[in-house]
Amino acid sequence: NHRPMRPDIYLVYLLLRLVGCLPLRWLHALGSALGWLSFHLARRSRRVVATNLRIARPQLQGPELQRQTLLAMQETCKSGTELAKIWGRGPEVALKLVREVCGQDLLDEALASGKGVIIAAPHHGCWELLNFWVAARSRLAILYRPPRIAALEQLLRKARGPGAPEQIRADAGGVRTLYRWLSGGGAAGVLPDQKPRAGEGQFAPFFSREALTMVLLPRVAQRTGSRVLYGFVERLPAGQGYRVHFLPAAPEIFSPDIKTACTALNRGVEACVEVAFSQYQWHYKRFSLSPTPGEPSPYR
Repeated sequence: NHRPMRPDIYLVYLLLRLVGCLPLRWLHALGSALGWLSFHLARRSRRVVATNLRIARPQLQGPELQRQTLLAMQETCKSGTELAKIWGRGPEVALKLVREVCGQDLLDEALASGKGVIIAAPHHGCWELLNFWVAARSRLAILYRPPRIAALEQLLRKARGPGAPEQIRADAGGVRTLYRWLSGGGAAGVLPDQKPRAGEGQFAPFFSREALTMVLLPRVAQRTGSRVLYGFVERLPAGQGYRVHFLPAAPEIFSPDIKTACTALNRGVEACVEVAFSQYQWHYKRFSLSPTPGEPSPYR
């Protein structure tokens, strides 16, 4: 962590700082333009998004499916361009963009319990801003997978700055650290819709189709007795800022039956998605694996 940053990585960081000086509405407008280009030029990505949207909402057909696909791809690109503001300008500037918080009483009550809080934060909206918002109010750790390019980990740590949460690697040692963190009453952010490797998860319905689902979050919740909440940050229109949301988890997430627990986990992600449907990361191939041997992927 203390090695000098590679010159090319440092240039990327400086570029984030520079572009982050632009108003948020400009960055979101740039994201919309990139999404429009992606919709028209990136046929594979468009097909993946459209496939996921048809699974989530089978009634989408024809022009309406095309419109929703375009919106989803534009929101995905906004999630990239807004990082210049969130990472490039740091927590102090980023947090000033929060206009409203829904469900803060749920978080306050969970933190006051002293039992630890697991925040299930899907790939939805501006999840990096959620990290800053919670870390400004509580001890927060996030479980993450290191980037494939090792030098990018330095960029992540530098860009997130001193106000960033503690970062715990998603490996065996990291899971043990996560248990200790929660036992001490801290908050931990986990991506509940991260697709596990084959053989490491449980198939459970997600928008009525079986999807390989992580078992780590329910198992940690059962073992520690920590509270579980869903959290995400909704992107407001026209670059007006953001709205933070916290939603309660269903009691079934603590079920010893792992299928029941994973079904409840996915149901909570669905509830988040329905608040701001187009802002979910629909380009993710969540349904590429099937519980039925030999069943072809819907993305082919």
